[in-house]
Amino acid sequence: MSKVSAQNINVYYGAKQALFDVNIDVPPNQVTALIGPSGCGKSTFLRCMNRMNDTIEGCRVEGRIMVDGMDINAREQDVVSLRSWIGMVFQKPNPFPKSIYENVAYGPRIHNMVKSKSEMDALVEKSLKSAGLWEEVKDRLLESGTGLSGGQQQRLCIARTIAVNSEIILMDEPCSALDPIATARIEDLINTLKQDFTIVIVTHSMQQAARVSQQTCFFHMGKVVESGATSQMFTSPKNQQTQDYITGRYG
Repeated sequence: MSKVSAQNINVYYGAKQALFDVNIDVPPNQVTALIGPSGCGKSTFLRCMNRMNDTIEGCRVEGRIMVDGMDINAREQDVVSLRSWIGMVFQKPNPFPKSIYENVAYGPRIHNMVKSKSEMDALVEKSLKSAGLWEEVKDRLLESGTGLSGGQQQRLCIARTIAVNSEIILMDEPCSALDPIATARIEDLINTLKQDFTIVIVTHSMQQAARVSQQTCFFHMGKVVESGATSQMFTSPKNQQTQDYITGRYG
């Protein structure tokens, strides 16, 4: 049973077609990595999964994306609740210019998820613990989130995503702006989070895809060339183009 099933997805930016007949099934409680050269459609596909493309003028999406059997592009689908259910962590950490506490509390507050201050305190603590950040910030919750290091800011953004009861976390190159130590912490965190969440990650790093994902999809020129178990794709890909990309012959 797939958590997300993308069926015949075509995406156009005006007259330019960016994705061609993409079909991907994302299994629950696993990490699916999207790999491929720059401009191949990875991030475009990622944005299809929580309708972020809706915000781009002239963008048109065809096809169906089913999440738990529900068509996310249906006219009656509430996009705000969809984006709390399917959260997004961006390439560059983007904490709100608010306190660490308020960064996490903001979403639950606007979605009316909690009834009291003590409930909110518990939710903020739980979310920061889930993001592996609580011990580092528990004595400075009222300080600005923008004062944290890059790696801490990215974990704060993950805590913010978790706080609104997301079931799916989309990550668009979440480590590309981070140093190796911060990257290792985020990768450890991804390995822990997959027990409770379904994660889709866009990454330029083959090594990262091999370390964190159970399934990999290789994109090229807006098409999925090959997808399958990460272990199989990296050791014996079925497609020569995949083999050439993974071994660094192009990209």
